[in-house]
Amino acid sequence: MASLNKVMLMGRLTKDPEMRYTPSGQPVTSFSIATNRYSSGTDGERKEFTDYHNIVAWNIGKRNLAQQVADFLHKGSLVYIEGRLQTRSWEGQDGQKRRATEVVANDVQFLEPRGAGGTGGSSGPAAPVDDLPGMAEDMPRDVDPDEIPF
Repeated sequence: MASLNKVMLMGRLTKDPEMRYTPSGQPVTSFSIATNRYSSGTDGERKEFTDYHNIVAWNIGKRNLAQQVADFLHKGSLVYIEGRLQTRSWEGQDGQKRRATEVVANDVQFLEPRGAGGTGGSSGPAAPVDDLPGMAEDMPRDVDPDEIPF
């Protein structure tokens, strides 16, 4: 029987990424993103809903994904993530059984110039769109992050 476990998300970070190390020294970076969806209620009024997704990034082979996420992303950054769902279980310090479902990222694409997209730890102003390689003058410009509802 065939099966598939693939997640594709695009959203903004809800807080700065947090990088930790496993006891063996392997870096892992955790962060969360918010995505919006729209639906009409029974009254026909369009409503907006926000979903929050916990993401975990590990270094994959020679790709330092965990390090890159920690170094270059911050609260408000717009990202595209591909990965898989994973559910973990553990026993808390209080003896209660806990569960968490998260997305384990295989790929994280930064969708904004460095420093754009939020008020978090950016290292400077974003590069103007005209200064980005491959951006023609007649290409449509990006949406102002202040105009996005989340």
